[in-house]
Amino acid sequence: MENAIRDWRGRCYLPGPVPADRSRMFWLALAAMAAISPLQYGYAALLTTEPGGPTLLAVWIACQAAGALPALHLVRRGRLGVRACLAAGAALSGLGLATATFTGPAPSVALVGYALLGGLGAGLVYGVCGEVVSSWYPDRPAARVGLITGAFGYGAVPLLLWAGIAPAATGTAFLVAAVLAVAVIGAAARYLRLPPAQWWPGDLDPRSHALDAARLRTTPDAAKEFLLGQALRTRTLPALALILTCAGAVSVFDVIVVAGTGSWGALALLVALNGASRSVAMRASEAFGRRRVLAAVLASLAIGQLLLAAAAQNAPATTPLAEAGAVPGEPLVWLGAGGLLVWLGALFTGLGGGAFYPLLASLVREFFGAERAGEIHAVVYSAKALAGVVAAVLALVALSAPVTALVAAAALAALPALATPRLRVPGLPVTLPL
Repeated sequence: MENAIRDWRGRCYLPGPVPADRSRMFWLALAAMAAISPLQYGYAALLTTEPGGPTLLAVWIACQAAGALPALHLVRRGRLGVRACLAAGAALSGLGLATATFTGPAPSVALVGYALLGGLGAGLVYGVCGEVVSSWYPDRPAARVGLITGAFGYGAVPLLLWAGIAPAATGTAFLVAAVLAVAVIGAAARYLRLPPAQWWPGDLDPRSHALDAARLRTTPDAAKEFLLGQALRTRTLPALALILTCAGAVSVFDVIVVAGTGSWGALALLVALNGASRSVAMRASEAFGRRRVLAAVLASLAIGQLLLAAAAQNAPATTPLAEAGAVPGEPLVWLGAGGLLVWLGALFTGLGGGAFYPLLASLVREFFGAERAGEIHAVVYSAKALAGVVAAVLALVALSAPVTALVAAAALAALPALATPRLRVPGLPVTLPL
Protein backbone atom coordinates (compact mmCIF):
# COMPACT_ATOMS: atom_id res chain seq x y z
CA MET A 1 0.00 0.00 0.00
CA GLU A 2 1.41 3.39 -1.04
CA ASN A 3 2.66 5.59 1.87
CA ALA A 4 1.90 2.80 4.36
CA ILE A 5 4.13 2.36 7.42
CA ARG A 6 4.70 -0.87 9.34
CA ASP A 7 5.72 -1.11 12.98
CA TRP A 8 7.95 -3.69 14.64
CA ARG A 9 5.10 -6.24 14.70
CA GLY A 10 4.22 -5.80 11.05
CA ARG A 11 1.02 -3.83 11.62
CA CYS A 12 0.19 -1.43 8.81
CA TYR A 13 -0.63 2.28 9.20
CA LEU A 14 -1.63 4.87 6.63
CA PRO A 15 -0.68 8.32 8.05
CA GLY A 16 -2.80 11.19 6.83
CA PRO A 17 -3.88 14.71 7.79
CA VAL A 18 -6.19 15.16 10.75
CA PRO A 19 -9.49 16.58 9.46
CA ALA A 20 -10.54 19.95 10.81
CA ASP A 21 -13.89 18.59 11.96
CA ARG A 22 -12.55 15.62 13.95
CA SER A 23 -13.39 17.31 17.26
CA ARG A 24 -16.87 18.16 16.01
CA MET A 25 -17.47 14.51 15.12
CA PHE A 26 -16.40 13.48 18.61
CA TRP A 27 -18.77 15.91 20.33
CA LEU A 28 -21.67 15.02 18.06
CA ALA A 29 -21.11 11.32 18.79
CA LEU A 30 -21.07 12.11 22.52
CA ALA A 31 -24.31 14.09 22.21
CA ALA A 32 -25.96 11.27 20.26
CA MET A 33 -25.03 8.78 22.99
CA ALA A 34 -26.49 11.10 25.63
CA ALA A 35 -29.69 11.38 23.60
CA ILE A 36 -30.36 7.62 23.74
CA SER A 37 -29.60 7.34 27.47
CA PRO A 38 -33.22 7.94 28.60
CA LEU A 39 -34.26 4.84 26.67
CA GLN A 40 -32.36 2.64 29.15
CA TYR A 41 -31.73 4.54 32.37
CA GLY A 42 -34.77 6.80 32.23
CA TYR A 43 -37.11 3.90 31.57
CA ALA A 44 -35.46 1.69 34.20
CA ALA A 45 -35.83 4.42 36.80
CA LEU A 46 -39.32 5.72 36.02
CA LEU A 47 -41.48 3.02 34.47
CA THR A 48 -40.35 -0.43 35.61
CA THR A 49 -42.71 -0.23 38.62
CA GLU A 50 -45.63 -0.51 36.20
CA PRO A 51 -47.03 -3.89 35.11
CA GLY A 52 -44.79 -5.50 32.54
CA GLY A 53 -42.11 -2.81 32.96
CA PRO A 54 -39.16 -5.13 33.77
CA THR A 55 -40.10 -7.44 30.88
CA LEU A 56 -40.22 -4.58 28.39
CA LEU A 57 -36.88 -3.29 29.65
CA ALA A 58 -35.37 -6.75 29.18
CA VAL A 59 -36.66 -6.88 25.59
CA TRP A 60 -35.30 -3.39 24.91
CA ILE A 61 -31.86 -4.34 26.23
CA ALA A 62 -31.85 -7.50 24.11
CA CYS A 63 -32.71 -5.53 20.95
CA GLN A 64 -30.21 -2.78 21.73
CA ALA A 65 -27.38 -5.24 22.32
CA ALA A 66 -28.24 -7.39 19.31
CA GLY A 67 -28.68 -4.42 16.97
CA ALA A 68 -25.06 -3.25 17.26
CA LEU A 69 -23.43 -6.34 15.70
CA PRO A 70 -25.16 -6.46 12.28
CA ALA A 71 -24.94 -2.67 11.97
CA LEU A 72 -21.20 -2.69 12.53
CA HIS A 73 -20.77 -5.60 10.13
CA LEU A 74 -22.55 -3.72 7.34
CA VAL A 75 -20.89 -0.37 8.05
CA ARG A 76 -17.36 -1.78 8.17
CA ARG A 77 -17.88 -3.50 4.81
CA GLY A 78 -19.33 -0.41 3.17
CA ARG A 79 -22.75 -1.96 2.59
CA LEU A 80 -24.46 0.55 4.89
CA GLY A 81 -23.38 4.18 5.23
CA VAL A 82 -22.85 5.88 8.57
CA ARG A 83 -25.38 8.57 7.61
CA ALA A 84 -28.11 6.07 6.72
CA CYS A 85 -27.46 4.02 9.84
CA LEU A 86 -27.65 7.03 12.18
CA ALA A 87 -30.67 8.47 10.38
CA ALA A 88 -32.50 5.19 11.01
CA GLY A 89 -31.25 5.24 14.60
CA ALA A 90 -32.61 8.77 15.08
CA ALA A 91 -36.08 7.85 13.83
CA LEU A 92 -36.30 4.60 15.80
CA SER A 93 -34.89 6.09 19.02
CA GLY A 94 -37.32 9.00 18.82
CA LEU A 95 -40.19 6.56 18.29
CA GLY A 96 -39.03 4.48 21.24
CA LEU A 97 -38.92 7.47 23.59
CA ALA A 98 -42.32 8.71 22.38
CA THR A 99 -43.97 5.36 23.12
CA ALA A 100 -42.10 4.58 26.36
CA THR A 101 -44.91 5.80 28.58
CA PHE A 102 -47.49 3.37 27.13
CA THR A 103 -46.45 0.51 29.41
CA GLY A 104 -49.70 0.41 31.38
CA PRO A 105 -52.48 1.65 29.05
CA ALA A 106 -51.12 0.13 25.84
CA PRO A 107 -48.52 -2.57 26.49
CA SER A 108 -48.53 -3.77 22.88
CA VAL A 109 -47.62 -0.26 21.69
CA ALA A 110 -44.78 -0.14 24.22
CA LEU A 111 -43.56 -3.59 23.16
CA VAL A 112 -43.31 -2.66 19.47
CA GLY A 113 -42.46 1.02 19.72
CA TYR A 114 -40.21 1.13 22.79
CA ALA A 115 -38.79 -2.35 23.28
CA LEU A 116 -38.34 -3.61 19.70
CA LEU A 117 -37.89 -0.52 17.50
CA GLY A 118 -36.45 1.75 20.19
CA GLY A 119 -33.97 -0.93 21.23
CA LEU A 120 -32.87 -1.50 17.65
CA GLY A 121 -32.44 2.25 17.09
CA ALA A 122 -30.34 2.67 20.22
CA GLY A 123 -28.17 -0.26 19.14
CA LEU A 124 -27.52 1.39 15.78
CA VAL A 125 -26.49 4.67 17.41
CA TYR A 126 -24.37 3.01 20.11
CA GLY A 127 -22.47 0.76 17.73
CA VAL A 128 -21.82 3.29 14.95
CA CYS A 129 -20.82 6.18 17.24
CA GLY A 130 -18.30 3.96 19.03
CA GLU A 131 -16.86 2.74 15.74
CA VAL A 132 -16.51 6.25 14.30
CA VAL A 133 -14.81 7.68 17.39
CA SER A 134 -12.40 4.78 17.86
CA SER A 135 -11.45 4.95 14.17
CA TRP A 136 -10.66 8.68 14.25
CA TYR A 137 -8.64 8.36 17.49
CA PRO A 138 -6.61 5.16 16.85
CA ASP A 139 -3.80 6.26 19.20
CA ARG A 140 -6.12 6.39 22.25
CA PRO A 141 -9.38 4.71 21.22
CA ALA A 142 -10.27 3.35 24.66
CA ALA A 143 -10.12 6.74 26.38
CA ARG A 144 -12.23 8.45 23.71
CA VAL A 145 -14.83 5.69 23.57
CA GLY A 146 -14.97 5.78 27.37
CA LEU A 147 -15.96 9.43 27.19
CA ILE A 148 -18.82 8.91 24.74
CA THR A 149 -20.17 5.82 26.50
CA GLY A 150 -20.10 7.89 29.68
CA ALA A 151 -22.63 10.19 28.04
CA PHE A 152 -24.84 7.13 27.51
CA GLY A 153 -24.80 6.78 31.30
CA TYR A 154 -25.38 10.33 32.55
CA GLY A 155 -27.48 11.56 29.62
CA ALA A 156 -30.66 10.53 31.46
CA VAL A 157 -29.99 12.75 34.51
CA PRO A 158 -32.00 15.78 33.23
CA LEU A 159 -35.00 13.53 32.55
CA LEU A 160 -34.77 12.01 36.04
CA LEU A 161 -34.54 15.43 37.70
CA TRP A 162 -37.54 16.65 35.69
CA ALA A 163 -39.56 13.59 36.71
CA GLY A 164 -38.46 13.99 40.33
CA ILE A 165 -39.62 17.61 40.46
CA ALA A 166 -42.85 17.06 38.49
CA PRO A 167 -43.85 13.36 38.54
CA ALA A 168 -47.10 14.07 36.71
CA ALA A 169 -45.12 15.37 33.71
CA THR A 170 -43.18 12.15 33.07
CA GLY A 171 -44.92 11.61 29.73
CA THR A 172 -44.06 15.13 28.62
CA ALA A 173 -40.45 14.58 29.64
CA PHE A 174 -40.20 11.51 27.42
CA LEU A 175 -41.77 13.38 24.50
CA VAL A 176 -39.25 16.21 24.86
CA ALA A 177 -36.46 13.63 25.04
CA ALA A 178 -37.81 12.08 21.82
CA VAL A 179 -37.66 15.40 19.96
CA LEU A 180 -34.13 16.07 21.24
CA ALA A 181 -33.00 12.58 20.24
CA VAL A 182 -34.22 12.98 16.66
CA ALA A 183 -32.57 16.40 16.36
CA VAL A 184 -29.23 15.48 17.94
CA ILE A 185 -28.78 12.10 16.28
CA GLY A 186 -29.92 13.60 12.98
CA ALA A 187 -27.16 16.22 13.27
CA ALA A 188 -24.66 13.47 14.02
CA ALA A 189 -25.84 11.57 10.93
CA ARG A 190 -25.02 14.59 8.79
CA TYR A 191 -21.40 14.98 9.89
CA LEU A 192 -20.10 11.62 11.18
CA ARG A 193 -18.08 9.47 8.80
CA LEU A 194 -15.39 6.79 8.93
CA PRO A 195 -11.73 7.47 8.06
CA PRO A 196 -9.90 5.57 5.31
CA ALA A 197 -8.88 2.03 6.21
CA GLN A 198 -5.84 1.87 8.53
CA TRP A 199 -5.79 5.68 8.86
CA TRP A 200 -3.39 7.14 11.42
CA PRO A 201 -2.94 10.83 12.41
CA GLY A 202 -0.05 12.22 10.40
CA ASP A 203 1.34 14.27 13.30
CA LEU A 204 2.12 11.13 15.37
CA ASP A 205 4.75 8.54 14.41
CA PRO A 206 3.04 5.11 14.66
CA ARG A 207 6.37 3.30 15.08
CA SER A 208 7.32 5.38 18.12
CA HIS A 209 3.82 4.88 19.52
CA ALA A 210 4.11 1.11 19.07
CA LEU A 211 7.44 1.09 20.95
CA ASP A 212 6.32 3.28 23.87
CA ALA A 213 7.54 1.25 26.85
CA ALA A 214 5.39 3.08 29.41
CA ARG A 215 2.23 2.38 27.42
CA LEU A 216 3.12 -1.26 26.74
CA ARG A 217 3.76 -1.89 30.43
CA THR A 218 0.15 -1.15 31.44
CA THR A 219 -1.78 -1.54 28.16
CA PRO A 220 0.11 -4.08 26.04
CA ASP A 221 -0.78 -4.79 22.44
CA ALA A 222 -2.34 -8.04 21.25
CA ALA A 223 -0.08 -10.95 20.35
CA LYS A 224 -1.55 -10.87 16.83
CA GLU A 225 -4.54 -9.57 14.88
CA PHE A 226 -7.38 -12.05 15.42
CA LEU A 227 -10.19 -12.66 12.97
CA LEU A 228 -13.67 -12.93 14.46
CA GLY A 229 -13.75 -16.70 13.99
CA GLN A 230 -10.37 -17.09 15.68
CA ALA A 231 -11.48 -14.97 18.62
CA LEU A 232 -14.60 -17.07 19.05
CA ARG A 233 -12.45 -20.19 19.45
CA THR A 234 -10.50 -18.76 22.40
CA ARG A 235 -11.47 -19.10 26.05
CA THR A 236 -10.98 -15.38 26.65
CA LEU A 237 -13.89 -14.12 24.57
CA PRO A 238 -16.56 -16.18 26.39
CA ALA A 239 -15.02 -15.06 29.68
CA LEU A 240 -15.38 -11.40 28.69
CA ALA A 241 -18.97 -12.01 27.59
CA LEU A 242 -19.75 -13.67 30.93
CA ILE A 243 -18.29 -10.74 32.84
CA LEU A 244 -20.44 -8.32 30.86
CA THR A 245 -23.54 -10.45 31.44
CA CYS A 246 -23.08 -10.50 35.21
CA ALA A 247 -22.05 -6.87 35.64
CA GLY A 248 -24.58 -5.58 33.10
CA ALA A 249 -27.45 -7.32 34.88
CA VAL A 250 -26.46 -5.89 38.25
CA SER A 251 -26.01 -2.39 36.80
CA VAL A 252 -29.55 -2.23 35.37
CA PHE A 253 -31.04 -3.86 38.47
CA ASP A 254 -29.44 -1.19 40.66
CA VAL A 255 -31.20 1.62 38.80
CA ILE A 256 -34.52 -0.12 39.44
CA VAL A 257 -33.66 -0.69 43.11
CA VAL A 258 -32.55 2.87 43.88
CA ALA A 259 -35.51 4.28 41.95
CA GLY A 260 -37.67 2.14 44.22
CA THR A 261 -36.38 3.95 47.30
CA GLY A 262 -38.09 7.18 46.23
CA SER A 263 -34.82 9.07 46.76
CA TRP A 264 -34.38 11.02 43.53
CA GLY A 265 -31.14 12.53 44.77
CA ALA A 266 -29.56 9.12 45.27
CA LEU A 267 -30.88 7.98 41.89
CA ALA A 268 -29.44 11.03 40.11
CA LEU A 269 -26.10 10.39 41.86
CA LEU A 270 -26.08 6.76 40.72
CA VAL A 271 -26.85 7.57 37.08
CA ALA A 272 -24.41 10.48 36.95
CA LEU A 273 -21.59 8.37 38.40
CA ASN A 274 -22.54 5.51 36.08
CA GLY A 275 -21.50 7.74 33.20
CA ALA A 276 -18.73 9.85 34.71
CA SER A 277 -16.88 6.89 36.21
CA ARG A 278 -16.25 5.42 32.76
CA SER A 279 -13.79 8.13 31.78
CA VAL A 280 -12.12 8.06 35.20
CA ALA A 281 -11.73 4.28 35.03
CA MET A 282 -10.13 4.49 31.58
CA ARG A 283 -7.58 7.02 32.80
CA ALA A 284 -6.83 4.89 35.84
CA SER A 285 -6.43 1.79 33.66
CA GLU A 286 -3.73 3.53 31.61
CA ALA A 287 -1.73 3.94 34.82
CA PHE A 288 -2.48 0.67 36.63
CA GLY A 289 -3.61 -1.74 33.86
CA ARG A 290 -7.03 -2.66 32.51
CA ARG A 291 -7.52 -5.92 34.42
CA ARG A 292 -6.64 -4.46 37.82
CA VAL A 293 -8.99 -1.52 37.38
CA LEU A 294 -11.76 -3.79 36.05
CA ALA A 295 -11.44 -5.98 39.15
CA ALA A 296 -11.68 -2.88 41.36
CA VAL A 297 -14.75 -1.64 39.46
CA LEU A 298 -16.54 -4.97 39.87
CA ALA A 299 -15.61 -5.05 43.56
CA SER A 300 -17.17 -1.59 43.99
CA LEU A 301 -20.32 -2.89 42.30
CA ALA A 302 -20.46 -5.86 44.70
CA ILE A 303 -19.96 -3.63 47.75
CA GLY A 304 -22.83 -1.45 46.57
CA GLN A 305 -25.17 -4.47 46.56
CA LEU A 306 -24.26 -5.32 50.12
CA LEU A 307 -24.87 -1.74 51.27
CA LEU A 308 -28.29 -1.71 49.61
CA ALA A 309 -29.04 -5.13 51.12
CA ALA A 310 -28.18 -3.74 54.56
CA ALA A 311 -30.51 -0.81 53.90
CA ALA A 312 -33.30 -3.20 52.94
CA GLN A 313 -32.63 -5.34 56.01
CA ASN A 314 -32.90 -2.33 58.34
CA ALA A 315 -35.87 -0.69 56.61
CA PRO A 316 -39.23 -0.55 58.41
CA ALA A 317 -41.63 -3.23 57.22
CA THR A 318 -44.63 -0.90 57.07
CA THR A 319 -44.77 -0.93 53.25
CA PRO A 320 -44.12 -4.38 51.80
CA LEU A 321 -42.32 -4.19 48.49
CA ALA A 322 -44.73 -6.47 46.64
CA GLU A 323 -47.70 -4.41 47.85
CA ALA A 324 -46.08 -1.12 46.85
CA GLY A 325 -45.02 -2.47 43.50
CA ALA A 326 -48.56 -3.53 42.68
CA VAL A 327 -49.61 0.10 42.23
CA PRO A 328 -48.38 1.54 38.93
CA GLY A 329 -46.31 4.69 39.38
CA GLU A 330 -46.06 4.45 43.17
CA PRO A 331 -42.50 4.63 44.61
CA LEU A 332 -41.22 1.52 46.33
CA VAL A 333 -40.12 3.14 49.60
CA TRP A 334 -38.83 -0.06 51.17
CA LEU A 335 -35.27 1.22 51.68
CA GLY A 336 -36.21 4.49 53.31
CA ALA A 337 -35.62 7.50 51.09
CA GLY A 338 -32.64 9.58 52.17
CA GLY A 339 -31.09 6.83 54.31
CA LEU A 340 -27.30 6.92 54.57
CA LEU A 341 -26.96 3.31 53.41
CA VAL A 342 -29.01 4.08 50.29
CA TRP A 343 -26.73 6.98 49.40
CA LEU A 344 -23.60 4.91 50.04
CA GLY A 345 -25.05 2.08 47.97
CA ALA A 346 -25.79 4.52 45.14
CA LEU A 347 -22.23 5.85 45.37
CA PHE A 348 -20.55 2.45 45.09
CA THR A 349 -22.93 1.06 42.50
CA GLY A 350 -22.58 4.23 40.44
CA LEU A 351 -18.80 3.98 40.48
CA GLY A 352 -18.92 0.34 39.40
CA GLY A 353 -22.12 0.17 37.37
CA GLY A 354 -20.89 1.63 34.09
CA ALA A 355 -17.10 1.70 34.08
CA PHE A 356 -16.80 -1.96 33.12
CA TYR A 357 -18.24 -1.30 29.64
CA PRO A 358 -15.29 0.71 28.19
CA LEU A 359 -12.82 -1.41 30.16
CA LEU A 360 -14.11 -4.57 28.48
CA ALA A 361 -14.03 -2.83 25.09
CA SER A 362 -10.38 -1.89 25.63
CA LEU A 363 -9.52 -5.41 26.76
CA VAL A 364 -11.02 -6.73 23.51
CA ARG A 365 -8.62 -4.47 21.60
CA GLU A 366 -5.63 -5.53 23.72
CA PHE A 367 -6.45 -9.23 23.55
CA PHE A 368 -7.53 -9.54 19.91
CA GLY A 369 -5.98 -6.57 18.08
CA ALA A 370 -7.36 -3.39 16.54
CA GLU A 371 -8.34 -4.51 13.04
CA ARG A 372 -11.45 -6.50 14.07
CA ALA A 373 -11.91 -4.92 17.51
CA GLY A 374 -15.30 -3.42 16.61
CA GLU A 375 -16.79 -6.69 15.40
CA ILE A 376 -15.34 -8.77 18.22
CA HIS A 377 -16.49 -6.29 20.85
CA ALA A 378 -19.97 -6.31 19.30
CA VAL A 379 -20.10 -10.06 19.97
CA VAL A 380 -19.07 -9.49 23.60
CA TYR A 381 -21.53 -6.61 23.92
CA SER A 382 -24.36 -8.79 22.60
CA ALA A 383 -24.15 -10.64 25.92
CA LYS A 384 -25.97 -7.62 27.33
CA ALA A 385 -29.14 -9.20 25.90
CA LEU A 386 -28.86 -11.97 28.50
CA ALA A 387 -27.97 -9.37 31.13
CA GLY A 388 -31.33 -7.69 30.57
CA VAL A 389 -33.14 -10.95 31.24
CA VAL A 390 -31.17 -11.54 34.44
CA ALA A 391 -31.87 -7.97 35.59
CA ALA A 392 -35.61 -8.48 35.05
CA VAL A 393 -35.51 -11.72 37.06
CA LEU A 394 -33.67 -9.97 39.92
CA ALA A 395 -36.25 -7.17 39.87
CA LEU A 396 -39.11 -9.66 40.11
CA VAL A 397 -37.40 -11.49 42.99
CA ALA A 398 -36.88 -8.17 44.76
CA LEU A 399 -40.65 -7.61 44.89
CA SER A 400 -40.96 -10.25 47.60
CA ALA A 401 -37.38 -10.83 48.79
CA PRO A 402 -35.27 -7.69 48.27
CA VAL A 403 -32.39 -8.79 50.50
CA THR A 404 -32.11 -12.12 48.70
CA ALA A 405 -32.08 -10.39 45.30
CA LEU A 406 -29.39 -7.93 46.38
CA VAL A 407 -27.17 -10.63 47.88
CA ALA A 408 -27.50 -12.60 44.64
CA ALA A 409 -26.54 -9.44 42.73
CA ALA A 410 -23.50 -9.03 44.97
CA ALA A 411 -22.39 -12.56 44.11
CA LEU A 412 -22.87 -11.86 40.37
CA ALA A 413 -20.51 -8.89 40.65
CA ALA A 414 -17.99 -10.46 43.05
CA LEU A 415 -17.28 -13.66 41.13
CA PRO A 416 -16.10 -11.88 37.94
CA ALA A 417 -14.06 -9.49 40.12
CA LEU A 418 -12.11 -12.47 41.49
CA ALA A 419 -11.65 -14.00 38.04
CA THR A 420 -10.70 -10.86 36.11
CA PRO A 421 -7.01 -10.71 37.12
CA ARG A 422 -6.58 -14.25 35.75
CA LEU A 423 -7.69 -13.40 32.20
CA ARG A 424 -5.05 -14.68 29.79
CA VAL A 425 -3.86 -12.88 26.67
CA PRO A 426 -4.79 -15.14 23.70
CA GLY A 427 -1.97 -16.27 21.46
CA LEU A 428 0.78 -16.31 24.08
CA PRO A 429 2.36 -19.58 25.25
CA VAL A 430 0.93 -20.72 28.55
CA THR A 431 4.41 -20.58 30.11
CA LEU A 432 4.49 -16.78 29.76
CA PRO A 433 2.97 -14.48 32.43
CA LEU A 434 -0.64 -13.43 32.10
